[in-house]
Amino acid sequence: MRIVETFKNIWKIEELRTRILWTLGLVAIYRLGCFIVLPGIDASLLDELHNQTRGGLMALLDMFSGGAFSNASIFALGIMPYISASIIIQLLTMVLPSLRKLSMEGESGRNKINQYTRLLTVVVLIFQSFAYLTNLRYQIGPAIVNQGWWFNFSSIIILTAGSMFVMWLGERITDKGIGNGISFLIMIGIIARFPTAISQEFVQAASSTGNLVLFLLEIVFLLIVIGISILLVQGTRKVPVQYAKQIRGNRQYGGVRQYIPLKVNAAGVMPIIFAQAIMFIPLVFAGFASQNTASFWSSFFDNTTFTYNFVFAILIIVFTYFYTAITMNPQQMSDAIKSQNGFIPGIKPGKKTTEFLDKIMSRITLPGSIFLAFVAILPCFARILGVTQEFSQFFGGTSLLILVGVILDTLQQIESHLMMHHYDGLMKNGKIKGRTGSVAAY
Repeated sequence: MRIVETFKNIWKIEELRTRILWTLGLVAIYRLGCFIVLPGIDASLLDELHNQTRGGLMALLDMFSGGAFSNASIFALGIMPYISASIIIQLLTMVLPSLRKLSMEGESGRNKINQYTRLLTVVVLIFQSFAYLTNLRYQIGPAIVNQGWWFNFSSIIILTAGSMFVMWLGERITDKGIGNGISFLIMIGIIARFPTAISQEFVQAASSTGNLVLFLLEIVFLLIVIGISILLVQGTRKVPVQYAKQIRGNRQYGGVRQYIPLKVNAAGVMPIIFAQAIMFIPLVFAGFASQNTASFWSSFFDNTTFTYNFVFAILIIVFTYFYTAITMNPQQMSDAIKSQNGFIPGIKPGKKTTEFLDKIMSRITLPGSIFLAFVAILPCFARILGVTQEFSQFFGGTSLLILVGVILDTLQQIESHLMMHHYDGLMKNGKIKGRTGSVAAY
């Protein structure tokens, strides 16, 4: 069978085998940490915390942390504080000239910005740790053996160190494993919830006569949404680039036409992750809200409300444009084409090419961002139609888009290793295209 032969080929490549085993080992450490309860908490009295994370925004927060949030684990805050800090730093990079200058200094500048991001992550973690402990006292007060200052101080240190360790695990997966480590850990947390979610949905359907047919329809619809998500991640608009002929001695070079694959969704799942991180901010303010504003902040706790989904969709559209502008710079593309004696047919090199590429990117990003936002809020409609809270998260939304994007990226890296060692790829027809797509012509 082809799949067996593919696994054999993967195992034959020593570097790829080492990277996969390294990734599995780090994931195992991460999953183990998700079940280590904070010192001073009685793990047998966490029922109220589990109930709190079964619905609304808390359920998403628990999903992103791989269940660590509801387990009062040392990894309870997960990786989201680091993502929040990254958003703040990237926004400041566009505003502050000093950070913008650092971002243009190559590897050394990026390393400096990464240091600032880590420091800001620690600050965010301290505030979120305090908010998390406040929520623990409200939900499971009797489970905390000693609620004195030492418990608060030590727990803040442990929660902060735990999330920083998770961030370190993600970086090690990126460097020595397969895929983007941060996204990979988020994906693992989501996958860990899928067996329970689908089993609960099946039990609910089996308990009512005729609902098994609806369950099968749900599975079919889920497969359709997965297909749409794959198209959204892989969709491209090809721009032709003609390279001028060059004569060196008695030989002729160039003169060929290639294509720049401009992605409809160049930002991938990052706008979803960024928007979701912002949506967690109301959790902090809700505890300090007055009676007049309490109803407004409480609407962000339920991901089926109009307020939540409207703000979430707007943030996704904004972050799609923001992240696309960072990853796909028309000026840099124009300069790269010109430096290789290339040009877009009918468009003058230089400023005109930059304007043309910018116009194309704007046109394909708008429908891509709107469609991305629509898929992201599909769980709300699934929930309204009676799908269980846990299973509805996989009908589009953050969960499905992250799963599709990360899996495609990971498979693309594995296929690259196979092709590099002259083995067949994972797919019989064509190559797998991840969020990053194929190599651009320029």
